[in-house]
Amino acid sequence: MRRAVLIGATGQIGRVAVGALARDGWQVTAVSRGGGRDETWPDEVRTARADRGDDAALAAAVGDGCDVLVDMVAYGPEHARQLTSLAGRVGSAVVISSVSVYEDDKGRTFDTQAEPDGFPKYPVPLPEEQRTIAPGESSYSARKAGLERELLAANSQLSTTLLRAGAIHGPYCRTPRELYFVKRNLDGRPRRVLAFGGESRFHPASVHNIAELIRLAAARPGARVLNAVDPDAPTVAEIAAAIDSVMGVETESVLVDGPAPSATVGDTPWTVPHPVVCDMSAAERELSYRAVARYAETLPDTVAWIERQLAGRDWREAYPRMFETYGDLFDYAAEDAWLATRDA
Repeated sequence: MRRAVLIGATGQIGRVAVGALARDGWQVTAVSRGGGRDETWPDEVRTARADRGDDAALAAAVGDGCDVLVDMVAYGPEHARQLTSLAGRVGSAVVISSVSVYEDDKGRTFDTQAEPDGFPKYPVPLPEEQRTIAPGESSYSARKAGLERELLAANSQLSTTLLRAGAIHGPYCRTPRELYFVKRNLDGRPRRVLAFGGESRFHPASVHNIAELIRLAAARPGARVLNAVDPDAPTVAEIAAAIDSVMGVETESVLVDGPAPSATVGDTPWTVPHPVVCDMSAAERELSYRAVARYAETLPDTVAWIERQLAGRDWREAYPRMFETYGDLFDYAAEDAWLATRDA
């Protein structure tokens, strides 16, 4: 039986990927810091406790060897070197990367977006051949680029499929962009302000589609980089309307031409001045990939998960990383003041 070892198995992607591989006939060892398991996994799934940064614990989890090593939580060059050090015992690897490694033709990246005219303007759709940010230690994106660079250079030692994920969504997410609209609906907000006419597009990536790519890449080892996103890239206005539909509410969208009026009015976690829409033709060609989920179809589970996390808690307690990343997403006083001025 083919053996798969998954690092970060109890995270958002890992929970689904473990199940997908196990149901496809793999003998799966699910590795996480807590050594836990998901209730949806088949009984045959084995668990192991190991910290991602502990080389000895990770090597022990791999044991005598595995056919594929899947890493959901690799973030930098040191993790690439850790994986290649296991090459003699690992047939191939599948590693999660990010679309944030891309750089546009003027050198703009996600790291420059706070600068004037700093948000990248990518081709639509965005292919894997687009150039990437220089590796470094200055940011998440630069570290992911370093991870990619080292793994691709080590192809002769360890054949690796790198999956550049978009805006990942699904239960267990620690920074769910959908929170912005779910909480507003729970709070009974009748209107929402959307910058750029509500037309911003940041390609979502369902955990189910990423898990399907992992399953296919595990069965077809190769040295490759593939985008990992959903078949559709809805606008922020379409996302808001879809969440309204799931929650059974009606909300008026107040559309603003151009940027958000202020940092806390009209600037959602999906808001971007230029579209980030990825090309999936390479995955379709190389892996015979077909999406198994669409964004709107997966929303009920995501919304229900967010509602459970918010129950009886301040949102900043439920989602501290969301507050750290985006600041105050729910400054209703500032929004009401802006709406009152606009209405007047």
